[in-house]
Amino acid sequence: MFFTFFTPPLLASGIVYAFVEATFEGKLVLLVLFIGSIFSWSVMITKMRMLRFAKKQSLRFMETFRQDRQPLQIMAQKISYEGSPLYDIYEAGCRELCFQLLGSMEVDETFEARLQMAPRISASQMRFVTASMERAVGESALNLESKMIILSTAVSGAPFVGLLGTVWGVMDAFGGIAASGSASLAAMAPGVSGALITTVTGLLVAIPAMFGYNFLVTSVRAMIVSCDNFAAELASALEHRYVSHDSHG
Repeated sequence: MFFTFFTPPLLASGIVYAFVEATFEGKLVLLVLFIGSIFSWSVMITKMRMLRFAKKQSLRFMETFRQDRQPLQIMAQKISYEGSPLYDIYEAGCRELCFQLLGSMEVDETFEARLQMAPRISASQMRFVTASMERAVGESALNLESKMIILSTAVSGAPFVGLLGTVWGVMDAFGGIAASGSASLAAMAPGVSGALITTVTGLLVAIPAMFGYNFLVTSVRAMIVSCDNFAAELASALEHRYVSHDSHG
């Protein structure tokens, strides 16, 4: 009788068979895991595309930035690199610098002329520029790390949710066997099979999320380090060109 449960058609569709034999609670757990899988895959795909685009835009921005020794040239030409965290830091620092130099953040046809006539700022004013860039670095880091909690939750939580479904299913299976008074393997197999599918599904959710999370964490950390390095490079360039070191105010 045991082998009647494992005829070739059923063996080929063992997961379907286990799903059919799962209890209502087990199917509810599978639904939760399915929704979690959708969210985790959505985050992985979205973040990978975002990081790839951000890296591409940042490379384009850095190529343009280093072509000219005039740090404000990109701002003066109104060139934008949307999606690049380095450009966001550049924009924040340059806008604050323009406010300290010119009293205005407006970029018009007189911008370059006003910039040439503007006196250098003091070291204390430069601290406002540095603080503005530091805020932009922090905002970029938060943006890069956003929604990563979903992946970490999938990695750590999905196996436990699946195990909960399995334990619950096995408990129901043994309860049914005790009530029927039949302890044969044929009576146990459907319930145990239906219970184990939740653990399998939990692992299928957690394993891809683990690899995706590790890859994304490494990529995000590298991008944040690039942001910190660029902020320091930009601060040095702005200080060299626009700060008067004779003033200690």
